[in-house]
Amino acid sequence: MTRIAFIGVGNMGLPMLRNLRAAGHEVRAYDVSPAALAEAVAAGAVAAASLADAVTGAEVVITMLPEGRHVRAAYLGDGGNDGIIGHASTEALLADCSTIDIASAREVAAAAGAAGYQMIDAPVSGGVSGAAAGTLTFMVGGSAAGFARAEPILSAMGRNVVHVGEPGHGQAAKICNNMMAGIAIIGASEVACLGEALGLDAKTLYGVLSTSSGQTWMMDHMYPVPGIVDIAASNRNFAPGFKAALMSKDLGLAQSAAADTGTSTPLGAGAAALFRMLCHNGAGELDCSAVYKLLHGDL
Repeated sequence: MTRIAFIGVGNMGLPMLRNLRAAGHEVRAYDVSPAALAEAVAAGAVAAASLADAVTGAEVVITMLPEGRHVRAAYLGDGGNDGIIGHASTEALLADCSTIDIASAREVAAAAGAAGYQMIDAPVSGGVSGAAAGTLTFMVGGSAAGFARAEPILSAMGRNVVHVGEPGHGQAAKICNNMMAGIAIIGASEVACLGEALGLDAKTLYGVLSTSSGQTWMMDHMYPVPGIVDIAASNRNFAPGFKAALMSKDLGLAQSAAADTGTSTPLGAGAAALFRMLCHNGAGELDCSAVYKLLHGDL
């Protein structure tokens, strides 16, 4: 059993916490949302009164937060208050599982290292369903020693735990993955719309695509036409597995990274623009596959 502090127990964090508890770990949770914290307690965690309270005595600290500014505030402190760095024991492993910009990840990792901590960035892929099933992929940036310490804990929440390189490389791999995923769900949506316009039966077209060179993971799990793929959000009025607003955020991070490195990503740029439009049209809280509704003329 490991004593774990879990900071940020929202849509992704809560099912991850449940899997840690199922693996027998002791979890102390903190979230700014009282409702989220209450759900964590119902899942078997102990509620912490503050971030400092959560990390005191923890052997591992896990954060799952929305953006780089939240991660910086949690680790470095905000408004004169000390953050995780300083309150947690320097013996604790720090693991940020958020998806944030690479610069913030490296800034926090450098501060943690200077203060004597081991820290990894370990963003995830697999969405809420993967978090619930314990089948997430973790892309881990940091030292080999930090990865070795983290792997048994992360394996309780995911099926694939991959060391991708130095601090910040976890975020780099996640940004690349989600740019590919965003492009792929747009492709599936465009093809579905074109097939309908050409008079093709939707199930027949999917049968062809799923066994041909057009097959993708996004199509197999998130096909946007209702009644085709049982697990797809399209069968639940596009209730989110991975929100369009989060896809838009991640595509924006990819475009910032492309600009910083001088990399040409015309499909990524187009995907980012389309998801901004989707969110502007009020669909940010829907599943990212709701981009089909925009292309279909339903938004």
